[in-house]
Amino acid sequence: MISFEPTEEQELVRSTAHDLAAEALRPLARDADEESTIPADFLRSTWELGLVSSQIPEAFGGGGSSRSPTTGALLLEELAAGDAALALAALAPSVFAMALVDQGTPKQQQRYLPQLCGREFHAAALALVEPQPAFDPHALRTTAEARGNAWVLKGTKTFVPFGGEASHFLVVASDDDGKPAAFIVPREAHGVSVAGPEPTLGLRALPFARLELASVEVPQDDRLGGPNGFDYARLLNCSRVALAATLVGLSRAVMEYTIPYAKERVAFGEAIAQKQAIAFMLSDMAIETDAMRWMVWKAASELEAGRDATRSAHLARSYVAEQAMKIADNGIQVLGGHGFIREHPVELWYRHARTLGVLEGTATV
Repeated sequence: MISFEPTEEQELVRSTAHDLAAEALRPLARDADEESTIPADFLRSTWELGLVSSQIPEAFGGGGSSRSPTTGALLLEELAAGDAALALAALAPSVFAMALVDQGTPKQQQRYLPQLCGREFHAAALALVEPQPAFDPHALRTTAEARGNAWVLKGTKTFVPFGGEASHFLVVASDDDGKPAAFIVPREAHGVSVAGPEPTLGLRALPFARLELASVEVPQDDRLGGPNGFDYARLLNCSRVALAATLVGLSRAVMEYTIPYAKERVAFGEAIAQKQAIAFMLSDMAIETDAMRWMVWKAASELEAGRDATRSAHLARSYVAEQAMKIADNGIQVLGGHGFIREHPVELWYRHARTLGVLEGTATV
C-alpha cells in the first residue's frame, strides 16, 4: 500500500519542531525583529538540539542520521510557522554543512564538518547572491581564476547570513570556463572583508552581511568536490526547496492566526468569517497552503532519491513565493486596520514573506 504519510521518525521531528516553534520561536519573534538581533541563548539552545549536527555522519562527530531533504522540509515548515527569521537563523549553518555532506571530498569533510558538531553555535555561511538588479544565479559576476596551485576569487556577495560571525564561507563563483564552482573560504583569508549588517524589510533579526573578495587566494584542495567540481543544480535546488518550505510554514501561520480572528471578530452583528468575501479568502489560504506543501514535498522527495529536481524545485520556489505573498496580504486584509498594528504578528509575516520571495533574486531562470 502506497502511503504519503511521514515516517515515524519524521513525525517525531515534526512534533518536536512544532513544540519548539510554539514555546521558543513565537514568543521571541517580535522582540527579535524590533531589536534586529538573535538572542544568544536561543542560538545556543537550538544548536544543542542537534538540528544541524544530527544530519552529519557519525564519523565526523555528528548524530549519524541519514541526510534527508524531506525531513528538512518538514522541520523548516514547522519552525517557520513559529517565526521564519528565527527558523533560518537556527538552521543557517546547515546550508554550508549539507553542501559538504552531499558533495565535499573526504578531506574537506574531515577538516570542516567536525567544527559544526561542537557544543557552541558555529556560523558558516553560503555566499551566493550578488548585488545586481534581477540577480541570476546562472550569470555570476564573482570570478575564480586558476593560478598555479590556487584559485583567485574576485567579486562581491550580499545577503550572507551570519556573515559577521561566520568562520568560513562557501563562495560560489564562475571559473575560467564560465562554469559555476564553489570554494571554502576562511574568514581570515587575505583580501576578505565583511560589511554589515545589511538592512532588510523582513527577516530583520537574521544578520545579513556583504562579503568583498579582493583577489582572495584559495588552495586547490578547497574547491568543493575537488578537481571535478560539484553539482551546482543540486545546491540551487536544495536552497529553493528550503526557501519554499519556510514560506509554507509562514503561510500556515497566517492562516492559523486569521481564521480564529475572523470567527471572533464581529461586524454588523455577525462574525466576519460569515461574510462571503472573507470566507473565500480563508478557504483559498487553506487550499493554497496544502498545494504549496505538496509541491515542496515532491521536490524534496526527488532530491532525496538522487534525481534531478531542477524543474520541481524551481516550480515550488516560484509558485510558493507568489502564493505566500498573496496569503500574507490577504491576512492583513482580514484583520483590516489591525493588520498594520504590531500588536498582531501578521504585518511581521507580511514583511518576512516579501523578503523571502526575493532572497535568491528576482530572476525566474
